[in-house]
Amino acid sequence: MEMAAVTAANGKSSGGAKSADFTAVEIGEALSPTASLFHSPKLNCCIIAVLGSKTAIDPAVVKSGLERTLIRHPRFSSRLVVDDHGCRGRKLRWEKTMVELDDHIIIPNLDDDDASPDSAVEDYISRLSTFPMDVTKPLWELHILNVKTRDAESLFVFKIHHSIGDGASLISLLLACARKSSDPNALPSVPVKNRRARRQGVVWLIWAVVRLVWNTLVDVLLVNATVLFLRDTRTPIKGPATGEGRNGKRFVHRTVSLGDIKMVKNAMNMTINDVLLGVTEAGISRYLNRKYGKNEEKQSNQIQKSYLPSTIRLRACIMVNMRPTTGIQDMAKLMAKGPKAKWGWGNWIGNMMIPLTIALRDDPLDYLWSAKATMDRKKHSLEPILEFIGARILPMVFGVKATVGIFHKILSNTTLAFSNVVGPVEEISLYGHPIAYIAPSVYGHPHALTIHFQSYCNTITISLAVDPGLIPDPHVLCDDLEDSLKAIKEAVVQKFVQKDPGIV
Repeated sequence: MEMAAVTAANGKSSGGAKSADFTAVEIGEALSPTASLFHSPKLNCCIIAVLGSKTAIDPAVVKSGLERTLIRHPRFSSRLVVDDHGCRGRKLRWEKTMVELDDHIIIPNLDDDDASPDSAVEDYISRLSTFPMDVTKPLWELHILNVKTRDAESLFVFKIHHSIGDGASLISLLLACARKSSDPNALPSVPVKNRRARRQGVVWLIWAVVRLVWNTLVDVLLVNATVLFLRDTRTPIKGPATGEGRNGKRFVHRTVSLGDIKMVKNAMNMTINDVLLGVTEAGISRYLNRKYGKNEEKQSNQIQKSYLPSTIRLRACIMVNMRPTTGIQDMAKLMAKGPKAKWGWGNWIGNMMIPLTIALRDDPLDYLWSAKATMDRKKHSLEPILEFIGARILPMVFGVKATVGIFHKILSNTTLAFSNVVGPVEEISLYGHPIAYIAPSVYGHPHALTIHFQSYCNTITISLAVDPGLIPDPHVLCDDLEDSLKAIKEAVVQKFVQKDPGIV
């Protein structure tokens, strides 16, 4: 497969390139303790963000846009250096450097690939997870794939090291580089979450404190047990707890209706997170049942009989954004102000373990009730806050290696990672290219399965990152997740909407 770096039409850099501002080399701030964790061999994570474009991508236009926007951010114009002069020994620091966009923008030639366009694109993106990033330059790449697939005319594929920032900050920054398709001068907008005011009497407050302390205590004990000995059941989506996330991952996605999810949410009086977690529980149950019963249902697409073991311990690690709610406009200001406006940037993520009940249920809505009960309890626990604080304090107390060992145990002894990020509510354009969908994911951690939900306009994209050695058929899992949503929607329509159409 031929690889070519993009060059400007005249062979020279465009005038006024922002990269020229960084002619002087200066040692910047040290990596945060959390960012340092992502440079360990056991937890060397990168984010893959695929943006489908409705038109062919013009590389020269994209390069000009990057010069005006993305590389003005300090993290995208800095490389990693080792500082040997610190009072506590060697430390990784950010060093501002000149950005050569030709080294970061890559245009592969996929025309010679014998596979179908969709398979060729999947193969190419999956291969990105097998190559380490070049630490001698800023830790990001943009791959431009001018290949027509089933749901886009071309693709932007960003590969960004997780030490630069978490998914929420990186997606927000990418969207701050975009504009509304309906108004090229307007930044995208995202829904703002309003918290309901609640009356808090003395009795309620005492009960809330007791519940918070109890739930937190139980969760802390379970986290410690997971680090020491408690492992999930080995299943077709959970391998032995010995991997270090070094195997390449395969990335697939499926787009479903956000309207359907909102209809279920409104009818069931739940949150979108509750619905998505319930769909995940239902979809994984379908998939595992087919795997366990493969010898007897090879040709059957309908799952009627349960082949699941009587007990399966299966937990998801859910990433929690610890920042206060911010909008895309705030991220745009962050870019403009540079390092002095770094509030909220970086890896502000906590983690909580969610048990999933794997079973075939007669009523699809039972998956939602189960998910809601679990999430309601977790909302009254300090587990994600404590893990967030631990990721910052433990490296300073015990060192990065010991801290990585702790978090690696948590991830390798659970089954999957789950996240959900809210996206823009209207169509956006990236440097003049209208975007059809957004599908981010991550690799480098021990989980064989990562499920990420990303909303965009009136759709939600389900992105899967899987270990192909353990999960060779990720599209089947996508089918099961989509079919589970359809079954849940039909059950809601029959039980609620037909009786009271105004409930939606």
